[in-house]
Amino acid sequence: MSSVTSSATSSVPASSPATADAASAEAAATGAASPASLVTLDPLDLCALICSRVCHDLISPSGAIVNGLEVLEDAQDEETKTFALDLIKKSAIRVSARLQFCRLAFGASGSSGAQIDLGDAEKVARGALEDEKVKLVWSLPRLLLPKNRVKLVLNLLVLAGQTIPRGGSLTLDPVGEGEAMGFRVETRGLNVRLPAALPPLVAGTPADPALDAHAIQPFYAGLLARACGLDVGFVATGDSVVITAAVPA
Repeated sequence: MSSVTSSATSSVPASSPATADAASAEAAATGAASPASLVTLDPLDLCALICSRVCHDLISPSGAIVNGLEVLEDAQDEETKTFALDLIKKSAIRVSARLQFCRLAFGASGSSGAQIDLGDAEKVARGALEDEKVKLVWSLPRLLLPKNRVKLVLNLLVLAGQTIPRGGSLTLDPVGEGEAMGFRVETRGLNVRLPAALPPLVAGTPADPALDAHAIQPFYAGLLARACGLDVGFVATGDSVVITAAVPA
C-alpha cells in the first residue's frame, strides 16, 4: 500500500559527503526539513484521523441538540419550552455550518481537478468560524480556483483560529493573483499566540510522529500547501500572528 508523505518527492542528483554535510547544516540553520525527516502516514490512517477530527467538531453542537430535546420533553412551562427550542435551533444551525465547512475543507468537493468559487468558500467560512468572539475579514476576490487551493484557504483559517484562543480577528488577503494566488492570514486578539507545535506539523516534521486527531489538521494543511506548490511561513509578533502560503522565492 502506498503512503502519504507531507511533501512531494523529486529526483535529486547524488552529492559528495561535503555537499551533503553543507546541505544538512543549511537545513538546520533555516529550519528546513530534509525528505528523509518527513513524517509518512498511511492513507487509511490519514482518512481515519481526518474523520475523527470532523466528528470532534460536530460532537458539541450535536450534543446540544440532544440536550435541547430532553429539556423540551420535560418542559412544564412556556419559558422552558422557548429556551429548549432556541437551543435546538442554534445548535442545528451550528452543525449545518460546520458540515458545509468540512465538506469543502476536507471533502472531495466535486470531481478530481474541479474548481471552486471563492465566494462559496467565504460563505462556509463565515458560517463556521464567525461568532460573537471571532470576526473574519475576507479580502479575496470572487473567482474560481483549483479545488486544493480553496481547501488550503479554509485550512489556513483553521490554523489561524488556533492563535486566538480568546477570540479576535482573522484578516485574509491574497498574495499574487489568478490561479497562482497565495494567501496571507493575520490574526489579532487578546493573548494572541503561535502554538509551538503548529509550524513543525505543517512542515511535516512534528516532534512526535504518532499523529492524533488534534494534530492531523495542521499536518493536512501542509500536505495541501505542498500539493499547490506553496510554502507556509509563520511570523509572530507581540500583538499578531501572520501565516503566509506563497510560491517559494
